[in-house]
Amino acid sequence: MSVGLEGRGIVVTGGGSGIGAATCRLLALKGAKVGVLDRKRETAEEVAAEIGGLALHCDVGDSEAVDAALARADAELGGLSGLVNNAGIGNLKPFEDYTDRDIELIWRVNFFGTYACLRAAVPFLRATAEQRGAPSSAVNMASVSGVRPTRGEAPYSAAKAATVALTSSAALEWAPTVRVNCVSPGFVHTALNDVLVTDPAGRKGIEDRTPMGRVGSAAETASLIAFLLSDETGYITGQNVVIDGGTMLPNEQMDPVLGPLLEMFGGG
Repeated sequence: MSVGLEGRGIVVTGGGSGIGAATCRLLALKGAKVGVLDRKRETAEEVAAEIGGLALHCDVGDSEAVDAALARADAELGGLSGLVNNAGIGNLKPFEDYTDRDIELIWRVNFFGTYACLRAAVPFLRATAEQRGAPSSAVNMASVSGVRPTRGEAPYSAAKAATVALTSSAALEWAPTVRVNCVSPGFVHTALNDVLVTDPAGRKGIEDRTPMGRVGSAAETASLIAFLLSDETGYITGQNVVIDGGTMLPNEQMDPVLGPLLEMFGGG
């Protein structure tokens, strides 16, 4: 078991599926008491039943519901010392085709939802930190799209970039009692993109553009989140950790020019 997770109360938003569900399962395996928060009651209850956790039905865009859910989690989990803001939503359209309603929904869930959960959780995180004598921890989910914008995701990219900035602000204001970090995944295989990953041509296209040569998994992202929540990372706060298999490393302008030259001189 990972040091600093045994018996700790941790809430995971968007915990009913994908990376959130993988994180809930891993945290429970490491001895944490997990609150599975999701806007879909059935999926929250299903994952909670599987891991012996607490199901929390809540839309993170509703601040009053968030306040009630986090207070319940603190009471029923014996204190709250961890929060994972994983809930998110996206879309794919040309920049000019996004409507006001599209943009509002993306920002309400991805940015405001993260803000609302952090704000609601911090009194409990601080109280538990004082009791434990060690910092509590929050991990926010951003995206490589918030670090390097992707075509067709303008509002989503902007919301994720704002989440990275929000992480830095919270980390600065809440240290040393509460650590706040951010995770930015690249392409990770979940049920939402299974069609693309199981298509041979689509999968090859992703793998060919990833230095590690493969698609990432939800379990790998969950492992990083668990690590950042644990006391093993007690001196890390305000950081955005990219987990993308090296996808953002290549230089699209120069690599095609220098690559052939490198091969000519025996370096390929």
